[in-house]
Amino acid sequence: MIITVVGARPNFVKAAPIHSAFLKAGVQHEICHTGQHYDDAMARVFFEDLGMPKPVVDLGVGSGTHAEQTAAAMIGLERFLTAQRPRAVLVVGDVNSTLAASLVTAKLGIYTAHVEAGLRSGDWSMPEEVNRVVTDTLVDLLLTPSEDADRNLLAEGFSRDSIVQVGNVMIDALQQHLPAAKKLQMPERLGLRTGRYAVMTLHRPSNVDDPAVLGRILGAVARIASRVPVVFPVHPRTRAQASSAGLGDRLEKTAGLITMQPLGYLEFLSLTSAAQIVLTDSGGLQEESTVLGIPCLTLRENTERPVTITEGTSVLVGSDPEKIELEANRALDGESGAGRRVPRLWDGHASGRIVDAVLARLTDGK
Repeated sequence: MIITVVGARPNFVKAAPIHSAFLKAGVQHEICHTGQHYDDAMARVFFEDLGMPKPVVDLGVGSGTHAEQTAAAMIGLERFLTAQRPRAVLVVGDVNSTLAASLVTAKLGIYTAHVEAGLRSGDWSMPEEVNRVVTDTLVDLLLTPSEDADRNLLAEGFSRDSIVQVGNVMIDALQQHLPAAKKLQMPERLGLRTGRYAVMTLHRPSNVDDPAVLGRILGAVARIASRVPVVFPVHPRTRAQASSAGLGDRLEKTAGLITMQPLGYLEFLSLTSAAQIVLTDSGGLQEESTVLGIPCLTLRENTERPVTITEGTSVLVGSDPEKIELEANRALDGESGAGRRVPRLWDGHASGRIVDAVLARLTDGK
């Protein structure tokens, strides 16, 4: 048996095609959910949308500080994996559950592969950066999405033999589910014209925990919303922080800003795939917008996915309201995104390459 450990929504999207690919190869594969994202909007609806089976176990980790989440996940994973003794474990992404699983499997001596290895932002103030670097140090097989990730790992001293570039597995899910997502006609249901609205997501602590930063971003978004409607599924953390900072009225009363609860995978893809521009601090949405060919304003000072800038549709704007508004206007006027192309191996077949790489290493005894 091979097990993939997931904990948060981005993990679910990546794990779904991996699960299907293992089953297609005739290999028993199970999903272990740590429960880091645990409410219906953040977990169950994603499993349903992606056609994933019920996890073999839900450890019920829940919320807490980084240390609390990581420690609780480690305790639960150690008990579970000791009992199961799988042939191999796959960890995906860069959340606390990813780090917890890699620590546990390293100490239990279980062969482990990291899907999305080698991504680096260089920003150690981001908890995800710590998770990425430590996870890559602990695992046996580094499965990378792009050339820049390979270069990062080689520069850090990892052996070329431990690195396999497989492409971006999130694009497997996008290509598989895009037709079903389009059938939902979310823009029409919201009274929006295809290609004449923006979609925004915002959840990173650097953007939402500081009232001044959040206020600057919302101010810029208000000016963008005067040109085109801006659809904003609000992350629970963002809503809570906005309320405590006295910015709740900005969310609910800004003309042209359409706020709502978080959406399921298919509903959200239905919206983003027909948008004119995307504003986000999500790494996954940077990748999806690149493949969809939609201009993406990345609300961060740096990114661990530079290929979405050098080859894709993303531009870094940080929280500078003037830059956000300038780049939004350029995108709305059709003046951005020249030379866009889809990065190598972002072709919808990454999950098959992941399965091939893992099974080859297990067979070779590496």
